[in-house]
Amino acid sequence: MTVRFLLDDAVVELAEVDPTATLLDHLRYRMRRTGTKEGCAEGDCGACTVLVGELDSTEDAVTWRAVNACILFLPMLHGKALLTVESLVKDGVLTPLQTCMAENGSSQCGFCTPGFVMSLHGRSIGATGHTLPVADVIAGNLCRCTGYGPILAAGEIVAPYPRDDAPLVARLKALAETDTVAGRFGDRRWFIPRTATALADLLAQYPDARIVAGATDIGLWVTKGLQTIDTLIFVGDIAELARIDETPDGLTLGAAVRYADAHDAFARLHPDLGELVRRLGGLQVRNAGTIGGNIANGSPIGDGPPAFIALGATLTVRSAEGRRTMPLEDYFIAYGKQDRCPNEFVESLHIPRPGPGDVIHISKLARRFDSDITAVCGAFKLTVRDDRIAHARVAFGGMAATPKRAVGCEAALTDQPFTLATIQTAMDALRADYAPLTDVRGSAAYRIDAAANLLLRLWYKAQGETVSVLDLESAGG
Repeated sequence: MTVRFLLDDAVVELAEVDPTATLLDHLRYRMRRTGTKEGCAEGDCGACTVLVGELDSTEDAVTWRAVNACILFLPMLHGKALLTVESLVKDGVLTPLQTCMAENGSSQCGFCTPGFVMSLHGRSIGATGHTLPVADVIAGNLCRCTGYGPILAAGEIVAPYPRDDAPLVARLKALAETDTVAGRFGDRRWFIPRTATALADLLAQYPDARIVAGATDIGLWVTKGLQTIDTLIFVGDIAELARIDETPDGLTLGAAVRYADAHDAFARLHPDLGELVRRLGGLQVRNAGTIGGNIANGSPIGDGPPAFIALGATLTVRSAEGRRTMPLEDYFIAYGKQDRCPNEFVESLHIPRPGPGDVIHISKLARRFDSDITAVCGAFKLTVRDDRIAHARVAFGGMAATPKRAVGCEAALTDQPFTLATIQTAMDALRADYAPLTDVRGSAAYRIDAAANLLLRLWYKAQGETVSVLDLESAGG
């Protein structure tokens, strides 16, 4: 099968595509578009940032998103549009953003500059995440010369200049396909199903296939681990898995919903959940990484699962034989082992809407604030009635081999008065719930103390007290 996509509004056709060949390598070594740089090859530095466009759900506009080309596999571009830094200059004329960056010294060594340009260009044309502050938009771009000041200034100075994508809509519609796309590369296979039923049928036929959504994890298996994957199924074009349903009962998200697209819905469910998602990787990672992918790989330091577990989420998995729904915490069995058969896939997540008596706190601790992996992630939901804790759910990431509830802590909180003394007793119980490891992100002693202190933070926040610099900033201090 030929992979087809639009580059600068022209169709590019690639035959016999290696399904794990990255867009970055293709741009640099095949197309000689060397403005897109390789800095880390793991989606962390943003030097390879490009913009990918696809038809929105109404198919009358194009939704653009900034992504990392270093971990984007070529079949993931099929039927989409692509812009690189070379796409921006028309007849030798720079965009307003590029002109501003050139005039105010926003580039030092220049290596990272194309990535910053593409992230900020996405903001200028209304790409996903464009309503975020400039600092959030470029949080996934690293400047090793530490020249952020002029870059931030340029992003603030330049007014939005939306693209006219009307002609592009017709071209993308011409590329659109409704049936499963299949390709081969030697003995290896890849598929792009369009429906959840087609995905279930493919997994029944190829139970050992790797499901690829955003490739923010699997991409590193290839670029860093040098793994060869025989069969891949790309699920980013299944509309059913990209649905977000908000009801009075709660929030239901398809497994292929990207974190960037879910941010506002999460923030409406609870502000702490929105803040957690805002810090989940850089914007490029949130524009690719999915709810289902973050859960399905079972990482003990995934940011989403501890919060979802504390909020009482349920998970639905599906196969050709039917569906199963379970409490999310039951999905994680042991390190590297989840309750999912080879022919099953994660279909959706449901999070109940918090009640008026719920006290919720979610905190992520990492070595740097933006775009970093969790050291400890704690999430708490206490249902308080008449100043007593009727029910408690406490979950942590980074404290065990899986995202895990703190059952001893929960027992110490339940049916107790909501007082500082109760919290302190529960802090001691929490210390016995986990035996964390020491690694580069934190010692076991740090993790135990930090986890207990996050429960104490919940108490002080519930009393309306400022407990961190972030709270002070949000209060206007």
